[in-house]
Amino acid sequence: MSNIDRLLAVMARLRDPETGCPWDLEQDFGTIAPHTIEEAYEVADAIERGDMTELREELGDLLFQVVFYAQMAQERGLWDFDAVAGAVTDKMIRRHPHVFGADSVESADAMVVRWEDQKAQERAAKAADEGREPSVLDGVIAGLPALTRAMKLQKRAARVGFDWTDPADILDKIEEEIGELRTELAARERDRIEDELGDLLFAVTNLARRLEVEPEGALRRTNAKFERRFRRIEALLAVQGRSTDQTSLEEMEALWQQAKREERSP
Repeated sequence: MSNIDRLLAVMARLRDPETGCPWDLEQDFGTIAPHTIEEAYEVADAIERGDMTELREELGDLLFQVVFYAQMAQERGLWDFDAVAGAVTDKMIRRHPHVFGADSVESADAMVVRWEDQKAQERAAKAADEGREPSVLDGVIAGLPALTRAMKLQKRAARVGFDWTDPADILDKIEEEIGELRTELAARERDRIEDELGDLLFAVTNLARRLEVEPEGALRRTNAKFERRFRRIEALLAVQGRSTDQTSLEEMEALWQQAKREERSP
């Protein structure tokens, strides 16, 4: 048996109504979805840390999620793993006519444009089948992380010309949003504060897109930097026989600045 056949057999055994695993038998599409999202993030984390051994393991975990869905669908008589693999293979062939057909493409950028055009055609055809007018925003799913979805919405709107052309204009918009947030903070209107804070995050995401910076990646780097420096604060305090709950904000800020200087020193 190939390894994929072994994996499919293991999954079928886990879901066997009589001899399977009680936990696996209780699962459905909805309960597995959060695990799939978590596994995808663990794949991204292994890549970011450059751990290729762990990446192999995490990719296996992610593949297992696909096999899990396919097994549950097969049990319902919907489709199986082979149908999933066949559908994505057909899609890749269809979207790469310059590889599998007679078309040609000049560059990677040109390929991206062609890819997006192909997807737009597919979305338009789907809208027609559903008896509705297509939207340039069709297919940007609601379940994406908010920053990622903001980027995708902005990219789609940009394709039809609804876009800032100068980063300086976006910075002006960010300053405008900060001013509106200050106004709502003074008014203490909770809903309005949330709205304005969302507008500010959306504008910052737009700046990241214009600067060709992935906001999720940028924020992950900042998270890692914060964690690294805060752990250094804790270590410095431990040397003094103290903990953070015994230290004032001013003292911790001084240690934070020390941690920053240490990172910058050769």
